[in-house]
Amino acid sequence: MKFNINKDLFLFQNNFLRLDDGTKVHYIDEGEGPVLLMLHGNPTWSFLYRKMITALKSDFRCIAPDFPGFGLSEQTDAYDFSAESHSKVLEEFLRKINIDHYILIAQDWGGPIGLSVAEKHPDKIIGAVLGNTWAWALKGNYRYEGFSWVMGGPIGRWMAKSFNGVWKVFMKKGFYKKPSREALAMYKAPFAKKNNRIQTAIFPRELIKAYKFEKNVEKNLNKISSIPVLFTWGIKDFAFKVDQLERFKKHFPNHQTHLLVAGHFWQDEQGELVNKLISDLYHKNINLKMLS
Repeated sequence: MKFNINKDLFLFQNNFLRLDDGTKVHYIDEGEGPVLLMLHGNPTWSFLYRKMITALKSDFRCIAPDFPGFGLSEQTDAYDFSAESHSKVLEEFLRKINIDHYILIAQDWGGPIGLSVAEKHPDKIIGAVLGNTWAWALKGNYRYEGFSWVMGGPIGRWMAKSFNGVWKVFMKKGFYKKPSREALAMYKAPFAKKNNRIQTAIFPRELIKAYKFEKNVEKNLNKISSIPVLFTWGIKDFAFKVDQLERFKKHFPNHQTHLLVAGHFWQDEQGELVNKLISDLYHKNINLKMLS
């Protein structure tokens, strides 16, 4: 997917990796040091992490891929945009760029997708920063089932194709503090064309349809439960409330929690604060442990 990039807002070099099935993954790879793997959700892309990467790349190697169909990544005609498929793409991506150890930073769908890969290679993940996400089946929760039925069903697909409606709902409800007009234009750019919007509706459908995938993610959390986790939770989020946070805490006993006055997209709204928390997490909880 090609579109004009606002270089004043997105200053990074664009990198691309061709996977075995022909998928073309775009990713940002900036800085040197311990690896921070930054995963976006729906309907955003690596642009979500621009402020954090700018600040953190002096001390860390920041890697932020775009999932197929999002940002500058390009999917094959056969790609189905399911959570399982995104997980396989991420696993192959990490294998091909040969990352030994990393700290996972994830929000929204980046959480279950990133954790599913970490569980398969528990020796590689050394910590995590999780905010406004989940790691278990949402089927049976009427709030999520209703959202999935509307935004991921025929109505949502029509909205996505007709007027980029799913993206507009997320952008309107997902921010507590709205970004600039220029930033919103960058968030919107990957979905400007009608034939590249359906994925924004498939992710909501997957909230319920990916039941087996989500169940397996929670089942295998014990494989990585010992890692230090920093929870950065936007308390103004319309989607994932603190009840999801409390459930996470039970799976990761070695955790710290910071509630943020932010919406769903806390990386954009409170990235500066989170940057300091990430640095503290590494230097106080991870680096010293690895050296001992």
